[in-house]
Amino acid sequence: MSSPSLPGGTWTLGDLTVSRFGYGAMQLAGPGVMGPPADRDAALAVLREVRDLGITHIDTAGAYGPRFTNRLIREALHPYPEALHIATKVGADRDRQGGWPPAREPEDLRRAVHENLEDLGLEALDLVDLRLGDAQGPRPGSLAAPLGTLVELRRQGLIRHLGVSNATAEQIAEARAITPIVCVQNMYNLAYRQDDELIDELAEEGIAYVPFFPLGGFSPLQSSALSTVAGRLGASPMSVALAWLLQRSPNILLIPGTSSAAHLHENVAGAALRLSPDDLAELDKIGRR
Repeated sequence: MSSPSLPGGTWTLGDLTVSRFGYGAMQLAGPGVMGPPADRDAALAVLREVRDLGITHIDTAGAYGPRFTNRLIREALHPYPEALHIATKVGADRDRQGGWPPAREPEDLRRAVHENLEDLGLEALDLVDLRLGDAQGPRPGSLAAPLGTLVELRRQGLIRHLGVSNATAEQIAEARAITPIVCVQNMYNLAYRQDDELIDELAEEGIAYVPFFPLGGFSPLQSSALSTVAGRLGASPMSVALAWLLQRSPNILLIPGTSSAAHLHENVAGAALRLSPDDLAELDKIGRR
């Protein structure tokens, strides 16, 4: 299993080599990321297409469903190809209203790690991101206590690598003072550029940056400049947005999600677009206004 035809090449997370073009599994759950998928066979098919395309980085979370998405991944892909690596998140739960309440007490984190292991059919998790903040974004405050719980689980051999998600720059610095981290997963896209300086700093340190909502999430990206560049290239705006991310910095790993195999192929093709210096300069203005 390799990824020579995928855009962006590869990146190393600790001792794990992954394709920079990855796959985010959130959309495989039902509406509102709750319950089973509307089309279970299609969900399994898109996961198998991810594998067949040579994508070696799948991003998931036990809170997706909850637990439905991880069980689908196991059903579709287990036993996993040696080159395939699965990243998951802990630190948030689901309530009956579809909310994402924090779950960062030691017992919450231990339960979440063991549920991920069970549902994915693994003896150790390749990468666990500690999700901080809340559904509205990062929130200030120390992460020492919850991260310490995950460090202990890593010492027990249940986790190979750690990262942080939905974190402030101060929390990332605190995390790095406590233990090595291999990635940061925050919201970032053409129109949402708060982490520009952080991305460059992490690149210098060899730490991956994984933007969630790379296409805007529940409010898809809309920009006249984006549409102009896309029209000039004969491509969709979303394709241009993905291509821009891959060319923004070598440490950016993409995890666009979809529940459609056809859309997965569109995302791969779109991310492979080569943007000219003029295209990049025009796009660069979008999130800096």
